Amino acid sequence: MNRIKPSKIVCVGLNYRQHAREFDMPVPEEPVIFLKPPSALIYDGDEIVYPPLTRELHYEAELGVVMGRTCRNVSTEDARGFIDGYVCANDVTARDLQRKDGQWSRAKSFDTFCPVGRTVAARDTPDPNRLRIRAFLNDRLVQDSNTSDMIFSVEQIVSFVSSVMTLFPQDLILTGTPQGVGPMQKGDRIRIVIEGIGDISNRVV
Repeated sequence: MNRIKPSKIVCVGLNYRQHAREFDMPVPEEPVIFLKPPSALIYDGDEIVYPPLTRELHYEAELGVVMGRTCRNVSTEDARGFIDGYVCANDVTARDLQRKDGQWSRAKSFDTFCPVGRTVAARDTPDPNRLRIRAFLNDRLVQDSNTSDMIFSVEQIVSFVSSVMTLFPQDLILTGTPQGVGPMQKGDRIRIVIEGIGDISNRVV
C-alpha cells in the first residue's frame, strides 16, 4: 500500500450544499480552510482512538486530493496538472469540542483523526467532481452523496489553498463532507467508499 507522508493536511469545511442545509448554515462565498496535523494520519485498517476528552465523536466521509508537484498561486485552469491522485478519507471530529471551542483545531487534530486509503492516480480519475461518496457505519449506509454537490470544485480548492500557502508533493487536501455526518461509539466500524477511488475501513477503540 502506498502511504502518503504529507507535510500538512489542509481541510475544507462546509463544501457540500446539502451539508450546509443540514446544519442550517449559509453557503460560503469562498472555501473555509483549516489544518489537521500530520500526526492525525492513519491508514486503512488502523484503529481510530476515541479520546477521553470528547463525548461526541463523528465520522465525515471525504475525497482527499494528494498533490504531486510543488505549487504556489496556481490557477484553477492549471490546478489539475499539480495533482498526483486521490484518496478516500475520514475527517474524524470531536463535535462537542468543536462547538465548545468555537473553532476547529482541537476537535479535528487528535491522533488517529485522519484515516486515508491508497492513492489512485489522477490519470485514472477522469472527473473527481462527479464521484459517488458513501459512508457505512457497521454496514448501515449513513452518508450517500456525490462530489458534484461540492460548492467548490477540486480545481477551485487547489487554486485557493495555493494562494494562501505553498503546496508540496504528498500534501493532502480534504475537500469537505456531504450530509449525514453522525456519531461513532467504541466498537463501531466506519467504512468510506468513493466511486473509482476505493474504500477504507477503520474500527473505533
